[in-house]
Amino acid sequence: MSDKWHTLPFSEAVLINPPVLLKRGTLYPFVDMPTILPNSKTVRANESRVYDGGSSRFLAGDVLMARITPSLEHGKISRFVADDPNIIAHGSTEFIVIRGKPEVTDTDFAYYLTRWDYVRQYAISQMTGSSGRQRVPINSLQYIDVTIPPLPRQRAIAGILGALDDKIELNRRMNRTLESIARAVYDNLVRQAGDNAKIGTVGEEFDLTMGQSPPGSSYNEEGNGIPFFQGRADFGFRYPENRVYCTAPTRFAQAGDTLVCVRAPVGDVNMANEVCAIGRGIAAIRHKTGSRSYTYYAMKSLETDFARFEAEGTVFGSINKVDFHNLIIAMPREEQVEQFEQTCYSIDQMIENNEKETKTLVSLRDTLLPKLMSGAVSVKVENERGIL
Repeated sequence: MSDKWHTLPFSEAVLINPPVLLKRGTLYPFVDMPTILPNSKTVRANESRVYDGGSSRFLAGDVLMARITPSLEHGKISRFVADDPNIIAHGSTEFIVIRGKPEVTDTDFAYYLTRWDYVRQYAISQMTGSSGRQRVPINSLQYIDVTIPPLPRQRAIAGILGALDDKIELNRRMNRTLESIARAVYDNLVRQAGDNAKIGTVGEEFDLTMGQSPPGSSYNEEGNGIPFFQGRADFGFRYPENRVYCTAPTRFAQAGDTLVCVRAPVGDVNMANEVCAIGRGIAAIRHKTGSRSYTYYAMKSLETDFARFEAEGTVFGSINKVDFHNLIIAMPREEQVEQFEQTCYSIDQMIENNEKETKTLVSLRDTLLPKLMSGAVSVKVENERGIL
């Protein structure tokens, strides 16, 4: 078996936007950009939409690569998965669809090839267009060369990285399940409180800090200062990703505070896992008893209220401090809040532990990926399976 690696333009190593036949006016599964979580290997359709001829088109297993800023910078490159392997779907026009090329690349390998920073950073460097709406020209992908190993070795490389990603995905599924359990406990608490629960406002029950943006000159991505969060772009499943730092912070969130997006889009919820600076797109909130888990799930329960402010924005959605304070919310007795905190704090600790393990696995995967792709770390191929 030859082990020769071949150098090819990226556009010749994979299929880019391969043809997929969809019928106009027909309902198909749809994937929009917000559905893809940064650095997540897989994505499922979050809804169905009628195909009108203007969307990207793909099959189960295809790679969806964001081509627009800041989605590509945030690592929005995922594989579309579905229960039916023969499913066809469509999605955002801002996806470049990538598939393995027969006899050249395996699609599992093509996914990691696309994720490789060497390719992704090149694509980012080729973006054109007005500030804030820059896109990767598809034809630019013919000008970057990649070195491709034989198919058995591709499968071995993808197998090693895939094992790490599978564990990452398992942790994320576990966390979604755990969070759904805690949300059910919260809903039950509100129901049990029933007529005995007072109805009040967020301002009566919670301490709220609205963010304020420091001078732009104090921002950096080198880790100087403290983490700075401005909005949804930084949010993960539970905790935001440290991407931007600030040396002159003006408003703060404490570890355990719930973070709520208050500007475009309104209502996304995360939790601070360390002291951080918050810009004007974020509010930090904590129940007056200090109950962090109760705060988080109470804010999750206000999704419908937040959506109203998102829809009412003339240019973009927003909610100010007065309106946030005046949101109506159930007010269980203090002992009920305390009981909820005792029950769900342990659930949230499991979520936190899974998130920490996931962060370690992501770091290991991201360290291995360029070494495997470049051949700096080799794999043994036995019966088309690889082991280090």
